[in-house]
This record gives sequence, C-alpha cells and structure tokens, in this order.
Amino acid sequence: MQISNSSMSLVTLITDFGYKDYYTALLKAALYTYQPELTIVDISHDITRHDIMEASFFLKCTYNNFPKGSIHVVLVNSFYDDHSEVVVFEHNGHKFIGPNNGLFSLVFPELNKEEVHKLNGEVDTSNQYELIGAAVKDLAKNAPLNDFAIHAAHFDQKIALQPVVTSSQIRATIVHVDQFGNVIVNINRSTFEQIRKGRPFAIYYKSNEPIERLAESYSDCPIGDVCAFFNTVEFLEIAVNMGNAHELLNLNKNETIQINFF
Repeated sequence: MQISNSSMSLVTLITDFGYKDYYTALLKAALYTYQPELTIVDISHDITRHDIMEASFFLKCTYNNFPKGSIHVVLVNSFYDDHSEVVVFEHNGHKFIGPNNGLFSLVFPELNKEEVHKLNGEVDTSNQYELIGAAVKDLAKNAPLNDFAIHAAHFDQKIALQPVVTSSQIRATIVHVDQFGNVIVNINRSTFEQIRKGRPFAIYYKSNEPIERLAESYSDCPIGDVCAFFNTVEFLEIAVNMGNAHELLNLNKNETIQINFF
C-alpha cells in the first residue's frame, strides 16, 4: 500500500492512562525522543480503564477524519496477559499501533490477519514507551513493516456489539455517554434509513415517552426538551437541549433502546 508522505508525522493518541498520573507524559517523551518533529493529537486519555469497546468506538469515530498516512496509537488494556504483544498494520490509508487484544478487530472486522505485524518482544511496563516510540519513528519515516516487525502469528479478534435488526424493529445499545450527558447509540444513519424505508417510527427508552421525530441538532428543539438526531459521526444520539440526558432520563452505557417502525 502506497501512502503519501505529507502527513507522516501526525500521530493521534487514545489511551486509558488518564491525566492524574505521568504515564501520558512518558509516552509523549518517548515519541518526541525518537522523532522530535512529530505533531501529536490527543484524542482521549480518559477511556474507561481496560475498556477496548470504548476505545474502538473512539477510534472508529475519529481516525478517518485525519489525513491519509496518519499514525494512530491506541494503548488501552495494554497488559492483557503475561505475553502481551504490540501489533502494527496499515489499513484504509492509515497506520495503527497498539495491543494485540482484539481492539482493532472491533474497528476493522474485515482486516486480513496477513496485514498485521507485531513488534519484536513482549510488552511490559518497563519497555512499552520505548517500543512504541521506536515503531512510530519507523512508521513516520515510511519504513516497510518488515524492517522493524514480523508477521503476527496470531491476531486476536473480538465480535463487536451489533444492533439487532428486523424489518420492523431495531434493538440497539448505548455505547457512550459524553461529558455533557448526551447518550450515543450504536446505530448509524444508513442502517436506520435502510430499515425505516420512509415509515414513521418511535424510539423507546426506559419508561419515558417515545421520541417520534429526528432533530437536526440540539438547537432544533426547545431548551429542556428531549431530542434525537444523527451526530457528526452519524451515530444516533439522544440528548436534552441544555440538559443532561444521562441524568435526567436515567440512561446509562450498555442499556438497550428500541426503535419500532410502523
């Protein structure tokens, strides 16, 4: 795969390191030590600890908005067993590096394991940052994967949580609650419209009154009212204009909503 050199120095970070400790600083120190001219974009360091589902959602929503050739570092649940590995691969014009714990298969179920390489050696708390820093340097210089990694004998694969779809109903799951209390559901616009076929619908959630229309944005409904719309990354979102849907509607991550079509 030929990737443009124009954005080789742009690196994004998704981790469960948080901001209280110095782990994020150590990661960036290693990246800059190996490649001082990097441009680093922090997507999030507040992923729920060890939650690869949440990390995969963040990666899925963001990576393709960056220029082709960008390098995406995802370090969540990095020490998943006694023989933890770091994998690296190129896909859809982007480059990815992170633990071999099934996270990437949740974003790219179509990924051929032959595309996946692994860095030499097992990863632990003493060598994680250096391993990532050295590999990112090679990726930024457009080095072939075979120069610094070997084919992964095993690529861990997980099954992503999918909505249950029939001709008249969708049962979907809340996959994220953002800091404003907006609730994001794992149904995208294309699937919704494919099942809807122009029909009326009702979104049922807990014991609340169903939502029967889609808004264009938060401001498309009065302050304090509940609204549903497809957000900037095309996932269904339930929100309260100028309010907190998570608290006011008692909606939580991993709960189910139901959409009926009439």
